[in-house]
Amino acid sequence: MKEQLRDLGLLWLRVLFGLGMAYHGYGKVFAGQITMLTEGVTKMGFPMPHVFAWMAALAEFAGGICLALGLGTRIAAFFILVNMSVAAFIAHKADPFQVKELALAYWAAAGALVMTGGGVFGVDGIFNKKTK
Repeated sequence: MKEQLRDLGLLWLRVLFGLGMAYHGYGKVFAGQITMLTEGVTKMGFPMPHVFAWMAALAEFAGGICLALGLGTRIAAFFILVNMSVAAFIAHKADPFQVKELALAYWAAAGALVMTGGGVFGVDGIFNKKTK
């Protein structure tokens, strides 16, 4: 029972966090927000800002979908963790807590999923059951 509750909690976290992340990435990938993101990446001094902006947008959108499905959970969470590290600690470093709070919440959730994996209720869990 204890393990089932843990896995239900991970499912809850994965799906809600993943869909929220995918929502934020959707606007960047499909709704023309990539230009604004590229400008922000340029201001932070990253090389090849257009490439880094697309990597960030895809980490959010595709990574969020993968998390919601429980597909490649730790890898998707890792890329989101890196992305949210840049958002919280570089892009918003001088901002008040209220501005960076969402990035920090996503950062914390991504870190938890990197460490725990996604549980048994997802694509990863289905494949892991078959290999045991």
